[in-house]
Amino acid sequence: MAAYCAVPPDDPFAVARGMFDGLTAELAGPAAAVLTACELEELLDERGREVLRQLMQDHFDLRAAREERQAREDRAPVTGPDQVTRTRLEAGHGRLLATLFGTVRVTRCAWRKPGAGNWCPADAALSLPAGRHSHSLAKLAALEAARGSFGAARDAVTRRCGPVIGKRQLEQSVTGAAADIPAFYAARVPEPCTAKTLLVLSADCKGIVMRPGALRAATAKAAARLGKMRTRLASGEKPNRKRMAALVTVYDAEPAKRRPHDVIAPPGGRRGGRPLRPGPKARAKWLAGSVRNDPAEVIAAMFDEAEARDPLHLRTWVVLVDGAEHQLDLIRAEAARRGAEVHIVIDLVHVLEYIWKAAWSLHDAGDPAAEDWVAARALAVLAGGSARASQEITAQASAASLPASRRTGAGACVRYLSARHEYLRYDQALAEGWPIATGVIEGACRHLIADRLDIGGARWGLDGAEAVLTLRAVISNGDFEEYWRYHLAREHQRLYPGTKQGKYALGA
Repeated sequence: MAAYCAVPPDDPFAVARGMFDGLTAELAGPAAAVLTACELEELLDERGREVLRQLMQDHFDLRAAREERQAREDRAPVTGPDQVTRTRLEAGHGRLLATLFGTVRVTRCAWRKPGAGNWCPADAALSLPAGRHSHSLAKLAALEAARGSFGAARDAVTRRCGPVIGKRQLEQSVTGAAADIPAFYAARVPEPCTAKTLLVLSADCKGIVMRPGALRAATAKAAARLGKMRTRLASGEKPNRKRMAALVTVYDAEPAKRRPHDVIAPPGGRRGGRPLRPGPKARAKWLAGSVRNDPAEVIAAMFDEAEARDPLHLRTWVVLVDGAEHQLDLIRAEAARRGAEVHIVIDLVHVLEYIWKAAWSLHDAGDPAAEDWVAARALAVLAGGSARASQEITAQASAASLPASRRTGAGACVRYLSARHEYLRYDQALAEGWPIATGVIEGACRHLIADRLDIGGARWGLDGAEAVLTLRAVISNGDFEEYWRYHLAREHQRLYPGTKQGKYALGA
């Protein structure tokens, strides 16, 4: 192996300086004088990035020369993290590193011993990644992939950095970037709150179209069954291409007492100038989700976060749900296991949907009177009279002698209100100042999943879907920069255990 000069030149940045001088000379010349602002900007973007790449290369070369000179002067054996002492020095070991400015070559000394792998102290000093792509490039890839498709992310990285990463390598990099998210949140200590501050929990699920190998066993089995028709689905058949992702949120809110008329306008609309009382405002929101884990595991994580915020169960825990029975079972079981008293409230918007179904059973399509009818029933429910509302709807449907085809909506509403009566105590919720709508988790379903994982034509592998979903949650929580520092520290300890990593060291 050819050794390079261990003595740095008088100016280790001579190459980069020459490139910079050449660029400034070109800008001062007549050719640049006729460039438009756009052309000038593009010239500096391309040529300036090459100057920065050369600066980085020159710096690595300088460090390599210093390291070799120091190693040859000391000649002291080196003990690696594996506790093996190596006595043989071999200079000139190089590896490529793709960076934000392009690809550079990092040259360093390797200490060797027969029967043991090489140990390069410079790798730990630089905290180099295991693969070819730098941590900064991986960070850019993670942010771009969380925003758009993997193909669009690769194009965005290429526009900024040049052709430094392929689509498959970018997907693998994003998967690795999300590896420490569960540990990051498990280690974080939430800000304390007073006992009067509400602790609000909410959960929901949304399907993601997956590749066949990423489906759960039951879904894959259903997808393998032949349908009634060969070329398309028959009525009532499902394609069985989705895997459910579970989403949860925990947030703090100060109680905000209200009355039913603050939520629903009375029949005929509001009159007078009485200002509406605002509802509770969410703060310190924490979002999490998983397509890999079962909903029971995700709901357990939601309760973990709640207990981290209120370990002694001194605050009022309000759980907002959409009324799905399986979800209710999981929440009740988890609360019982932890000995936590929770107040479960079904989202008012879901109740309103059933009341509107009943309205169209009792009114002709498009009848304006249906709106006032819905308002009257909704106000009754908000006042704690869901049972009375059910009786009124049943009586009106019977008095109208509706045919079976028209009774469907009214019957569904009555069954819904009757079966979930214990979770419709909106009179108590409003008097105590609790939230009664699942807007936070509904919004999370939209911007965490629908806006990215549900884009047209997407078919997800399990690792990629999990990484993008969890990264989008971290970004939505406003924790990405803090998480990335944590991730770099964890990655450094995985690659170079027992060595320091400067300001990113764990526990620093």
